[in-house]
Amino acid sequence: MKYLPRIALFLAIPALLLALPWWTLIGATSSGAVFWIGTAVFLLAYLALPASMFLGHGPAQSDAASIVGDTLLGVLWVLFSWSAIGTVLGFGLAAAGVDERARIVAVAVLAVTVALVAYGVFEARRVPRVRTLEVPIRGLGAGLDGLRLVVVTDTHFAALNRLRWSERVVEVVNSLQPDIACHAGDLADGSVAKRHAQVDPLGKVEAELGRFYITGNHEYFGDAPGWIEHMAGLGWQPLRNQHEVITRGGDRLVLAGIDDPTGAGLPGHGPDLRAALDGAAPDAPVVLLAHQPRQVADAAAAGVALQISGHTHGGQIWPFHYLVRLEQPVVAGLSWHGGTQLYTSRGTGFWGPQLRVFAPSEITVLVLRPE
Repeated sequence: MKYLPRIALFLAIPALLLALPWWTLIGATSSGAVFWIGTAVFLLAYLALPASMFLGHGPAQSDAASIVGDTLLGVLWVLFSWSAIGTVLGFGLAAAGVDERARIVAVAVLAVTVALVAYGVFEARRVPRVRTLEVPIRGLGAGLDGLRLVVVTDTHFAALNRLRWSERVVEVVNSLQPDIACHAGDLADGSVAKRHAQVDPLGKVEAELGRFYITGNHEYFGDAPGWIEHMAGLGWQPLRNQHEVITRGGDRLVLAGIDDPTGAGLPGHGPDLRAALDGAAPDAPVVLLAHQPRQVADAAAAGVALQISGHTHGGQIWPFHYLVRLEQPVVAGLSWHGGTQLYTSRGTGFWGPQLRVFAPSEITVLVLRPE
């Protein structure tokens, strides 16, 4: 009985995503054989989505099922969003007295959906664009002026084999000549045994002053201890509620990292900013790696100069960013929170649906400057 609300929600979401598109494309426009065939297709999608998501992301962990389920989820989200927009358009056409408005809306919604799905797949699978920002840091010494932090995050290596993509991302990162390389969490979905081949190219990243990694929430949906150990084996230093002092030209910077809040359910895991900053030089500015932007509240209270986060994917598939904004203070970009700056990356990869619509991926170069 305790699982009934969860099961009901699991079945209600596909129904919601499908009901409005069914009415837009089938219910309001067709009859006879077209109506029944179209309805059967939507019913099949309704049955396939929860089944494939459960088989793909539940205990079975079927890669084939997860690809089907994730793809359906992404396409249906785009179709639902533009069906909602089409409904508003239909009201406008009705007010203007336009005939055949239901068919006009249906054709427009279908055309836009097809175009955006094609564009979204291209955006998701391409090597991310490089985004470079200069960030003023209070108290940064002259010896650290121009320090280059290259950030990748939310790579989400999963069922789709993206080994070549991983290798090309590493090539881009190395071409940027980072002083420090950072991975801000959500490395992979699945076990080390299944996903390590896609992750292993990260061992070739070159950064003179170090490579640093923190956990995201998705590590804790799988094997977080295994991924922490694996990244350490690739030469990336996990920052688990701890810090390192970066020294150049006689000046110091504290680079700290904390666990994702999801880790609190695993013994010995979970964020502890106080422990991360314990013993840090009080006169050195602090840059903090924290996967979720909402962790900035604690960072601001602790006097952190800059927090680097991911998690949001910039919404990944428009207009999902409006829902992300309900949970996180920022969806993407550089923002101020009290005396603390927060940089939120849109992420380097994608989760689930291989779609990015109006939320391009990025590899980020943060160039630190004295304030």
